[in-house]
Amino acid sequence: MNNIVLASNNRKKIAEFETILGSLPSKYQVQSLKDIGYTAEIEEDGTSFEENSLIKAMVPAGLGYIGMADDSGLTVDALNGAPGIYSARYAGDHGDDKANRDLLLENLKDVPDEKRGGAFVCVITMVFPEDSDIVVPEAYRVSAELAAKRGVSAEKVLSVRGECRGVITRDERGEGGFGYDCLFYYPEFDGTFAEITQEQKNSVSHRGNAMDMLIEGLKRMSKV
Repeated sequence: MNNIVLASNNRKKIAEFETILGSLPSKYQVQSLKDIGYTAEIEEDGTSFEENSLIKAMVPAGLGYIGMADDSGLTVDALNGAPGIYSARYAGDHGDDKANRDLLLENLKDVPDEKRGGAFVCVITMVFPEDSDIVVPEAYRVSAELAAKRGVSAEKVLSVRGECRGVITRDERGEGGFGYDCLFYYPEFDGTFAEITQEQKNSVSHRGNAMDMLIEGLKRMSKV
């Protein structure tokens, strides 16, 4: 049994990862930071989804576990990638979805429809303890520059990035989803992420894409 510690205390997220990892031959138990007695706040002071995800995953890895974390958000072309890593606190207060959406619409009010493209992004990172014999395939490693910046061996870090491109609407549409879903129009399904079904969203979502790549990477690792 491989113990993975997800740098989160979100039980829904933990169950989701455990289900995904259940498709692999190796058996995994996914634990939370609370499960291993870690209660301190993790300072996410990175400048990219990759860096913040790495920062979080390094915490349990430093304690001898396989560390895992994800970081996600919305990037808008006309805003030079904003809100990006600040998606959850774009308007100032963390988790105020309505305020975040209102600010996004205000900042895009003069942007024409043909230039309102954007993407949901999800980066998932796994950090293996330095003393393990795990070697991550080059195609799935974190960049050497970021690994050096954070003082970790790139060959011990699996990092994957999933994206889903769409268009930012001019008003909120739909009752489902959360966050920016009601502003994110996906042309193929002719609806926002808040209007389409959960099955449709899962089939194209940034998180789903990242998880698929995570599984591909793990399957290529000789020890998994």
